[in-house]
Amino acid sequence: MPSPRDLLNAAKAEIREVTPDEVAANLDHLTILDVREPDEYEQGALPGAVHVPRGQLEFSIEGRLTDKNAPIAVYCAGGTRSAFAAKTLQDLGYQDVVSMAGGFNKWKDEGHTWSTPQTMTQDQRIRYHRHLLLPEVGEKGQLKLLNSKVLLLGAGGLGSPAALYLAAAGVGTIGIIDMDVVDASNLQRQILHTLDRVGMRKVDSAKAALTAMNPDVKVVTYDTRLGADNVLDIIDGYDVIVDGTDNFPTRYLVNDASLVKRIPVVHGSIFRFEGQVTVFDPFVGPCYRCMIPEPPPAELAPSCAEAGVLGVLCGIVGSLQAVEAIKMLLSLGEPLVGRLLTYDALEQSFRTFKVRRDPDCPACGEHAGEIVIAEYDDLCMPHSVGV
Repeated sequence: MPSPRDLLNAAKAEIREVTPDEVAANLDHLTILDVREPDEYEQGALPGAVHVPRGQLEFSIEGRLTDKNAPIAVYCAGGTRSAFAAKTLQDLGYQDVVSMAGGFNKWKDEGHTWSTPQTMTQDQRIRYHRHLLLPEVGEKGQLKLLNSKVLLLGAGGLGSPAALYLAAAGVGTIGIIDMDVVDASNLQRQILHTLDRVGMRKVDSAKAALTAMNPDVKVVTYDTRLGADNVLDIIDGYDVIVDGTDNFPTRYLVNDASLVKRIPVVHGSIFRFEGQVTVFDPFVGPCYRCMIPEPPPAELAPSCAEAGVLGVLCGIVGSLQAVEAIKMLLSLGEPLVGRLLTYDALEQSFRTFKVRRDPDCPACGEHAGEIVIAEYDDLCMPHSVGV
């Protein structure tokens, strides 16, 4: 019967060990895998390490590290568990795996850089468990969401479902700008609000709903009119803007400000039974002015208050905006940059149209001058926020 020492020697005979110095010299080219227990990992780890405890390795690793040809350096506290882990990885088909001799203890003793990683609480692991199961999100992605900041323009029909899903997803800071109060006529589509909050400021109603849903989320409210005098200050520091406004003056204002601050805008709009979503990523894809150079006359652009809107439509379009915001935050998939997604509820159909950058765009074109933040109320519909 082989002893534990025999098993360790047998494992080391089939793997390659490297020193901490060798790992440090190749950090930029290696995937670092920490196989220690959670309490050990929380006390300190190598920069950028992927954490999968040794006991979960066989059943978790293929979801966390999908490229079996990428070079991997495994470490534990002293070099024993990492040797067994490296052997297991080789048995699972990983082609380029090494174990770091001496483990984390030797790494620290030799003066290499390490840090105390941000980790999730047990309550957070339970709350976001379905996200953690997704290799494209995982703990790293969820922590990024918790550190992200999204600004919602409007707590109305589009802002409501977007806010609820972003809060549920764990976006750490959600800003909401709206200067309206909850009205009974809002409740058909603005699902952030309830009958007992009619007459309350919309931002306060929204904050009550979101904090009740997820205490992880910090809700920042702006009960003010969005204008040229404050837009740059309000949007500053946010990672993504979700635009749920219902008028052209605000859209042009936000477009120009987002270009100045280089903040992506997830745009959504609805009308009767139809909706559309796109993403304006500054100087990467087209901007709002590329898509709509000039606003239509007011009589050709009635608001939802004048033309009506199917309440459920807001949920569909607002949820799509939340998806696009999360994709931008986590660099997932193919965001709707340069593409306009349209939805027809009566046909139950989606269509996608290409939107190209205009080289002569006065805001983001090749020869565009300095962007001037100005009011556009004289162009079209009265200035308001929210659908």
